[in-house]
Amino acid sequence: MTKNNGTLEEYSCSSGLILPLINEFTWSIEMRAFLYFFGLLYCFMGVAIIAEIFMGAIEKITATTRKVYLSRGVDQEPTFIEVNIWNDTVANLTLMALGSSAPEILLSIIEIVGNNFESGALGPGTIVGSAAFNLMCISAVCIVAIPGVETRKIKGLRVFAITAVFSILAYLWLIFVLVGVSRNVVEVWEAVVTFLLFPLLVGLAYWADKGFPLCWKKPSTISAMMVDGPVLTKDGKMDPDELAKWVRQATHLGLTGEDAAKLAAYKLIMTKHHSHAWYRIGATRVFTGSKKVKPQLSIKLQEVNRNSDSRYYRNGVISIVLLNLPVSENVGKFPVRIIRHGETDTLVCVRVETVDGSAVSGEDFVPVDQVIEFQPKEVVKEIMIEIVDDDQYEPDEQFYLKLSLTHNLSYKHKEVALGRISIMEVTILNDDEPGTITFEERGILVKESVGVAQIPVLRKSGSDGEVSIRWRTIDKKALSGRDFEGGEGVLEFRNAEAKRFIEIPISNDMETQMKDECFEVELYDPSGGAVLGPITKLAVTITNDEDFNAVMDRLAEMTSANVDSMVVHHNDWTSQIKDAMNVNGGDIENATTSDYVMHFLTFGWKLLFALVPPAGIWGGWLSFFVSLGVIGLLTAIVGDLAGIFGCLIGLDDAVTAITFVALGTSLPDLFASRGAAMNEKYADNAIGNVTGSNSVNVFLGLGLPWLIASIYHTSMVCLPT
Repeated sequence: MTKNNGTLEEYSCSSGLILPLINEFTWSIEMRAFLYFFGLLYCFMGVAIIAEIFMGAIEKITATTRKVYLSRGVDQEPTFIEVNIWNDTVANLTLMALGSSAPEILLSIIEIVGNNFESGALGPGTIVGSAAFNLMCISAVCIVAIPGVETRKIKGLRVFAITAVFSILAYLWLIFVLVGVSRNVVEVWEAVVTFLLFPLLVGLAYWADKGFPLCWKKPSTISAMMVDGPVLTKDGKMDPDELAKWVRQATHLGLTGEDAAKLAAYKLIMTKHHSHAWYRIGATRVFTGSKKVKPQLSIKLQEVNRNSDSRYYRNGVISIVLLNLPVSENVGKFPVRIIRHGETDTLVCVRVETVDGSAVSGEDFVPVDQVIEFQPKEVVKEIMIEIVDDDQYEPDEQFYLKLSLTHNLSYKHKEVALGRISIMEVTILNDDEPGTITFEERGILVKESVGVAQIPVLRKSGSDGEVSIRWRTIDKKALSGRDFEGGEGVLEFRNAEAKRFIEIPISNDMETQMKDECFEVELYDPSGGAVLGPITKLAVTITNDEDFNAVMDRLAEMTSANVDSMVVHHNDWTSQIKDAMNVNGGDIENATTSDYVMHFLTFGWKLLFALVPPAGIWGGWLSFFVSLGVIGLLTAIVGDLAGIFGCLIGLDDAVTAITFVALGTSLPDLFASRGAAMNEKYADNAIGNVTGSNSVNVFLGLGLPWLIASIYHTSMVCLPT
């Protein structure tokens, strides 16, 4: 009540724990509702940002490892492996769950303490609303987010079953406590049981994770986490040899060293298993214009990344089978095979057209320009090409068959990617003899980093019919099995085929000393009417690639630096404050307009929370407790804002909690689970977090404040009057 002109007028909606800070009696209800609503949204941003720092501390704590030494024999030094101190299941249900649910849990505790140890509506309502949002909305979004026809399954099914049962048991227990035994009253024993269900859940989940020991025997094994994609590390550090192999397999050799390192770091980070905390931090940083948890690729690098790994294509890859095809002038019509690999369950199409070279369309061949369609499960298509035969002598001529993506697709067609061979060279030959088979030159020079040496073998003076030639390698200074993978084989030429390649893998020992090692390849025993040409032996000289080794060393350093820069926590205040002050963590090149806008809106929160001790100090524990305290303070303000806002617009606290507060505190988890569903091989971090979080919310978020309040009231009754 406030006095105004000598009379008392009611000053409604002003009973918060902290707010309002000033007298708002003269303000209109509409203005107050508007300000409190935007204040609530702004504080939700603050809660998300400090929760990100809190999760970073948890990530640091749970990533702690210890060395386990392994014996290698009597005369050998023991080696060691690093194993996590924290069990993943225990970490997920304790620190991780506390990190994602801290605002809801603290809101419930603060409300009951500030309400004379009587239960309010905001805390329990937020927990119930958050549980409903987690189960329904997050589960639905995760299902929809899975790319294409891909599937995800639960890896830790036993743990998931335990948490799922407890998530249902938790709400049945609430009905039993509040309706069945002592209606609307929580007794001490009920609060104790509610709270103790939390360690019971953790214990049973840990037991399930270990395979239910004591129930049946399970062989003891040391398990290592396996991931899909390139393995670019060795003993926890960037391995130049593995990096070199990856570079040779990828199709981005034309990139700069910096771009190659970014792409390698991206692949390394995205193929690792990540915790729910990692995805939660990443989701928050996306919406606040902060430093991203994974390297950001330019449009060019995204294209290279897709071209280097067909798994990134949701609807498959289409390519031509042959890179070049010689045909006789009198062949008439001949088929060209176009294949589709990867995902084949969708309807896709691609354009096929001929392009003039020395051969001219209409004079030497019939032009082609058509769109071919691959039905679901269809993997091979053939297109007929017709050669025009004339009586005039002409030298060998070439034209090209080209694949291209079609535009303006109908809703039925899905986008598809082109494979490595999207252009085929067709050579029109005039000769009808079987021909002679020979090497193109007497020697070639290859670097040891080449991976596979391709040795061209020519068929000259005719290409009629199918012929073959045998080949073998002869060791010189280079030895088969050490420097290359030699042997012998048969090279077959089909009708009108004039050029083939012998492929010999070259070993890269990554040594730095200069060397010139050679071996020979010999052609012999032609068949099908063909004869040997003038060059039947070819010397292959393997040279050391100092430049390549230097590039690999540099790439390894740059890739490691890129990976290190993506760590979700900070080791010192300098880097923490620097990242807080810069949009997108200083990566201006990849910053978007939304990054700038959100960085401007959240700059105050970022700068304020940058003063929280970084997770690199004291193993993350100092940051853990300080950020938890800040979350508690901010949650108290959120509780006041939500309560007063609901009062101003005529909503009960329970409705406000179930809608606005539950949504505001759960949105980061929504995007975190969506990211986990899209990028993880298994669904544990996406759906598994829902059941665990819902259980922990009840047992901690209600059990702990109930326990505090029930003990308080019991002690007050026992005190003498």
